[in-house]
Amino acid sequence: MKKTILATGVAAMMCGTAQADTILGLYIGGQMWANETSGSFGEGGDNQAVFEFDDKNQGSFYAALEHPIPLIPNIKIASTTLDTVGGTQIVNDFTFNNVYYSENSTLDTTLDASYVDYTLYYELFDNDLLTFDFGLTARDLDAYIHVTDPQSALASDLKVNSYIPMAYLSGIVGLPFSGFNIFAEANFITYDDQTVYDAQVGVSYALLDNLAVDLDVTLGYRTVKMELNDLDDFYSDLTYEGLFAGVIVHF
Repeated sequence: MKKTILATGVAAMMCGTAQADTILGLYIGGQMWANETSGSFGEGGDNQAVFEFDDKNQGSFYAALEHPIPLIPNIKIASTTLDTVGGTQIVNDFTFNNVYYSENSTLDTTLDASYVDYTLYYELFDNDLLTFDFGLTARDLDAYIHVTDPQSALASDLKVNSYIPMAYLSGIVGLPFSGFNIFAEANFITYDDQTVYDAQVGVSYALLDNLAVDLDVTLGYRTVKMELNDLDDFYSDLTYEGLFAGVIVHF
């Protein structure tokens, strides 16, 4: 919650700056994402349980500030929420945060995760036909995992808070005289048996395009992978994926 308030405050400050100086460009966007969650987690690479998770509608938003000053990167702040619940009947013994669950136990879990991405990036191309950005992202991940066995009343909790460095790429291809654009964006990293990525591809349509403000609607597909190896004692191989719809305002 504190991160959401922080990101919202930064977006508001950016808005004031953009209005004060017309050489700056401000982008504010949001999306509703209907995702399916699948995968496993645990407290060791060989001690993970596969859960059946509920499908959820998740929200995300971002604010980006662009300027024409060479060598100084543009900045983007994005916030994403990934909350779900699930359950499973484990076939092997399972230990989570030092609590032992015996085989054939039926477990419930709550998996609440959110992250704020702080991205510094440069524009290699920026015109009506092609836009290409590249940069670096610091992902501030917050997660809370709760596992319980309703029959035995055993329960365990784990909190994760860590930064993940990632590469950032973004591209837009304009379709002339149509109002449509095709876009793709990704944050990603692979190291030490860990793979984390957040990628999306879609199409946007300009509902409003004038000197004061642009308004685009978007539709696309997004997937998030969190294959973590001992991140604050958390091990996971989780995937979130599904369709999204959103809106982008450009001042």
